[in-house]
Amino acid sequence: MIKNIAVLGGGTMGHGIAESFALHGYSVNVYEYDETIRTHMMEAIESELTFLYEQSYIDVADIAATLGRIKVFDSMKDATIDADYIIEAVAENIDLKCKIFKELDGYCKAEAIFATNTSSLSLDKMISAVSAERQTKMMVCHWYNPAHLMPIAELSNFGNMPEVIYKEVEQLYLNIDKQVVTILKDVPGLVANRIQQAVAREVFSLIELGVATPEDIDKALKFGPAFRYATTGQLEVADMGGLDIWCIVGDNLLKDMDNRKEANPILRKKVEEGKLGMKSGEGFFKYTDQMRIQCKNDFNKRLITQLKTSKKYI
Repeated sequence: MIKNIAVLGGGTMGHGIAESFALHGYSVNVYEYDETIRTHMMEAIESELTFLYEQSYIDVADIAATLGRIKVFDSMKDATIDADYIIEAVAENIDLKCKIFKELDGYCKAEAIFATNTSSLSLDKMISAVSAERQTKMMVCHWYNPAHLMPIAELSNFGNMPEVIYKEVEQLYLNIDKQVVTILKDVPGLVANRIQQAVAREVFSLIELGVATPEDIDKALKFGPAFRYATTGQLEVADMGGLDIWCIVGDNLLKDMDNRKEANPILRKKVEEGKLGMKSGEGFFKYTDQMRIQCKNDFNKRLITQLKTSKKYI
């Protein structure tokens, strides 16, 4: 049974993963090598928990209880030696991940399950770094950002592990109120990111073509397809609309839509100009320091509202 969790990396994804497990009663050790991140991680988690309380999503007692279940380490061995489940959330670097898993395999419990939070790197390459026995206890467990709010978890079931171990991890995620998507084949992007990139490709293309302003393109998505997608999947939408209609529209539209196999030039130009979005103060929109904080809070409020609403339908 999985009781003790270890998270490798306390940055954007790692601290949110740790927060989610701790909020639902699990003891969590977090390893973070960077002293600055390590020093401020608990402060960031407390701030997010306080925000959840202010939005009436958790009780005030949950804040201290959650923080009390998290321990921060500057030693990876100390953080993982007694862990039942270890998930890494470090940089997307295959060599780094392989090095970490090889080291962990040397001293972690034989029954410990290893997981990687990635959607773009191959599990096969990471598995090659560990022993044959450990390969049957290693998987992809991909979270979405912000990890403590997004309810999805994509879990790999590629045939390398016994079904009983997969089910144990699946139950772990169900216990923390995640909606589990079982991934049966190791493909870049898994499921959710591939769908997201398909939408993004056409959105960037519409801007490039000058079809509408960025504001109106986002409005079309938010109050058109995405309005349904918050509660209804694409295949359900297609069935409701009629597959014959979807077939006709596909024949009419797809030949004129973007089918390039690399990032859109308008996106690449923004990156080259240092216009990286909210974190740099300008992307497709401009942000002051005050606006960045407000935009993030507004975004999180909308996610919390969706979480509250979705619980009625799950």
